[in-house]
Amino acid sequence: MGRGRPHHGGRRRGRSCGPRRRSRTLTGTLVVSSPGAAHVETAEGEFELVRHGQREAMNGDEVEVALVEQRGRAPRAVVRSVLQRAVTTLLGTYSQAGPLGVVTPLDARLGHDFFVVPEDPCAERLGLGEGDVVLARITEYPTRKSSAVVTVERRVGAPDDLDLNIEAVVASYGLPGPFSRAVLDRAEKIRADVDGALAAEPARRDLRDDLCVTIDPVDARDFDDAVSARRVDGGFELGVHIADVTRYVLPDDPIDNEAKRRTCSAYLVDRVIPMLPERLSNDVCSLRPGEDRLAMSVLMRLDARGRVVRARMCSSAIRSAARLDYDLVDAVLEGRVGEAGLPCAPGLAGEVAEMLGVLDEVRSLRERVREERGAIDFETVEAKVTLDEGGRPTGVAVRRRTRATGLIEEAMLLANECVAKRLADVEAPAAYRVHEPPIADDLKACVQPLRELGVLGQGDVAALLAGSPFAIRSVLERARGTSAAASANALLLRAQRRAVYLPSNEGHYALGAPAYCHFTSPIRRYPDVLVHRALKALLRGEAEGAAMRAQAAALPQLCRSCSERERAADAAGRASQKIKMAELFSDHVGERFSGVISGCASFGVFVTLDDTCAEGLVPIRSLGGEWFSYDEARMTLTGEESGEVWGLGRRVAVEVTGTNVARGQIDLALVRGNRPRGTSR
Repeated sequence: MGRGRPHHGGRRRGRSCGPRRRSRTLTGTLVVSSPGAAHVETAEGEFELVRHGQREAMNGDEVEVALVEQRGRAPRAVVRSVLQRAVTTLLGTYSQAGPLGVVTPLDARLGHDFFVVPEDPCAERLGLGEGDVVLARITEYPTRKSSAVVTVERRVGAPDDLDLNIEAVVASYGLPGPFSRAVLDRAEKIRADVDGALAAEPARRDLRDDLCVTIDPVDARDFDDAVSARRVDGGFELGVHIADVTRYVLPDDPIDNEAKRRTCSAYLVDRVIPMLPERLSNDVCSLRPGEDRLAMSVLMRLDARGRVVRARMCSSAIRSAARLDYDLVDAVLEGRVGEAGLPCAPGLAGEVAEMLGVLDEVRSLRERVREERGAIDFETVEAKVTLDEGGRPTGVAVRRRTRATGLIEEAMLLANECVAKRLADVEAPAAYRVHEPPIADDLKACVQPLRELGVLGQGDVAALLAGSPFAIRSVLERARGTSAAASANALLLRAQRRAVYLPSNEGHYALGAPAYCHFTSPIRRYPDVLVHRALKALLRGEAEGAAMRAQAAALPQLCRSCSERERAADAAGRASQKIKMAELFSDHVGERFSGVISGCASFGVFVTLDDTCAEGLVPIRSLGGEWFSYDEARMTLTGEESGEVWGLGRRVAVEVTGTNVARGQIDLALVRGNRPRGTSR
């Protein structure tokens, strides 16, 4: 990649061939999405690279490019030089090639092999063997005349001891490695010191006698939010208490700088790559039951319809009465588990059960409030592959929204809104969570497929194209409970613009919220840390102080970085799940499953299986021996002879024919005898 002599695009041409092309020079960041596919991000926009235009540059490098323009075509770029390197170390597999050591990066986007020169003793010193995974530091970068050189700093492990497919995901998405010794040492010295904080901060409220609990997934290890609720005259009092991370993580200290670099925790199928050291995330800042902890609390008064009457924010000290999980709370709300089944002091069990009932009532009211103002609730299903102690897949846990998950979600949404409104009212410098309305062209692309699914009426089109959230809700409601539900949700969700972090409040379209921010997860998201600091400064009357001026100056870049790293962490999590899903189905080749067509392309249809939500591809050759025409607008394949239509929402029976674990792919074929007939509806 990029090793040939530079020239201005494609083939060499004589002077008489084609219009003359002009070039100008820009600087930007090189982004490699996959080997051979790259673009450069500049102040004037994004430009794809010409073939072989990457030269010796690597993903993330700051580069100077020549922008080549030609009449009738979009400008493209070719790298002229590398201004600053982004990659200094890399994970790769070690092998020997004669006198040279070779490190092949796990991140295929780097596009080069790296060599260890014979005079470097690192291989002997570390006892490296063929195929070992190593951490290497680049000493010489590739040029047009020379190869890249590295020295191996650490042997990570033997290939049999590591899951190379998951390690490749970690490398490819640029996820961070272990914390430095300096960061870990700093974290180990931190103590909760709740009494000391109460003594030093007169404004901090002591809420340790107030009943509150944590409710999380059963496998959660860090508890960064607790809730409390009770009925009051004519309404409710709802409390959301969030771990006070910024009491311990100070601006620009080693822990803060590392958290700023990571920006968020990444949740892979087999591990969590945390934003904060475990000493903080799982201990000092974790709201563990029966232990005094510092928090930032939002205390909200709601009327009988669930509308906010007032909201107060304060720093606090709390003591969680119980650590509950979603399954248990659902069982309590449904009457399948009584007070005796709650893991709290016997004298508190009745109060906790009553509080759960109040939280559930608030959930129902808040859902109605958000529905009335146009919020859109997409029905999403989270499928997580379960692993044994050796990292081998054993099954799939499918999580759907329940009353328990809903009551926590509504409480967190409301706290985030209240904090965002307080900050936005005074234009405080914070990382706001902004979601813009969808673009009309993206919604237009949904119209024909939704018609094929039978969930879009003629009268809905104009409102849908105008971006009406009520029209989107109407379509989703019409699809609910049918085989079209998942496809309709996916289509309309893909049409939405991605929410991002911005230094100023611009509202949240999908939530129907005039102001929104992330406040409730400072253990795992850096934007929440920025919001906590802004809120504390406002409560202390220091919103115009030096600390906030410094935060305001850094916010544009921090918001961009947090948005980018969030996308990378999410994509890495999905990629790791696909790898283990494919590994799971490697043991089911030849078995048959039922599913629904969830995607359609010119080369085949994608099918989502019912029980596991695994997605696989049925290639077009499996649909039959006839010629199939692909309708991109309708997202259908139609047999030229039979007229049979294959489209979204159609139920099918399939057989697993193979897998590609490294790519997370599952190959399927139709089961001929059980093939449903009719249209895609």
